[in-house]
Amino acid sequence: MITLFSNGDFELANLVRVKISALGTYVPPRLLTNFDLEKMVETSNDWIMERTGIRQRHIVDKGMATSDLAVEAAQNALKERGIPATDIQAIFVGTVTPDMFFPATACLVQDKIGAKGAWGYDISAACSGFVYSLQTAVKFVESGAHQRVLAIGADVMTSIINYEDRATCVIFGDGAGAVVVEPATDDNYMIDFLHEIDGSGACSLYMPGGGSRNPSSHETVDKKMHYVHQDGQAVFKYAVRKMAEASESILKRNGFSGKDVDLFVPHQANRRIIMSAADRLGLPEDRIIINIDEFGNTTAGTIPLAMESARHQGRLKKGDLVLIASVGAGFTVGATLFRWAC
Repeated sequence: MITLFSNGDFELANLVRVKISALGTYVPPRLLTNFDLEKMVETSNDWIMERTGIRQRHIVDKGMATSDLAVEAAQNALKERGIPATDIQAIFVGTVTPDMFFPATACLVQDKIGAKGAWGYDISAACSGFVYSLQTAVKFVESGAHQRVLAIGADVMTSIINYEDRATCVIFGDGAGAVVVEPATDDNYMIDFLHEIDGSGACSLYMPGGGSRNPSSHETVDKKMHYVHQDGQAVFKYAVRKMAEASESILKRNGFSGKDVDLFVPHQANRRIIMSAADRLGLPEDRIIINIDEFGNTTAGTIPLAMESARHQGRLKKGDLVLIASVGAGFTVGATLFRWAC
């Protein structure tokens, strides 16, 4: 499938073309509205809507974990594709809220869906988790190593949110999305991707407790170190700039511009961030999918959930040129360009 030259370079023309062949999502039914939050912390519906565009978010009931959401999304994707889980050869799960440090959430998903023979692992890229998992899946199929792979983005952000911190508790919700990735048989395939990290921004969005730097203890719990900590202004400025830059770069190097994009699917972190990036790309609002009002920021789940919303609205059709983009803690940046195939 791939030609390897004597100097170690690959002839990219011989790589397999790859597509998303199915999409499945899941959010827990329980809702947390802005009016609910007004009773929990010093905030208001108007304040939240003005600054984020969020009016509600879905949250899990006690005892439900990330793998549970991921399994539901994966099963929905498999059902749409009409294939059994045993057809899946690898599973990659983007998440920052794994059920536990180890084993990987991918292992739990593999067992729960019955994907015997599949292997996989978790990818920690925060809000870019789905974008990174997707490209990992794409490359394994593109190389010819596998025929069908699951890429999943799932997070239970409410498990690491301090509901006394109005700067973070109003933002996040829980949700998951999964796609089946396999060889393409027509011109609707994955075109290109662009990924970037900038570790100098690590202190702007992070969870300080629980790792090897600050192992779990009474002190870390008392200091609320097991919750999300965020420098909102720093994250906002970086996200506005890098989401637009990554989107412009991937379009330009493939001979496109904003006017060629049928649908822009940005990470749903903040409506103002989304519109700033769209304005820079010259995209009208009717070519942008925004569902943050309904789901909030589900971290790795936002982009597949947004694609599902677009499908329900009749705004995502076979052959459409789709651009997805994200910025997350790390900092992580990701953009992918493709033709919608299902």
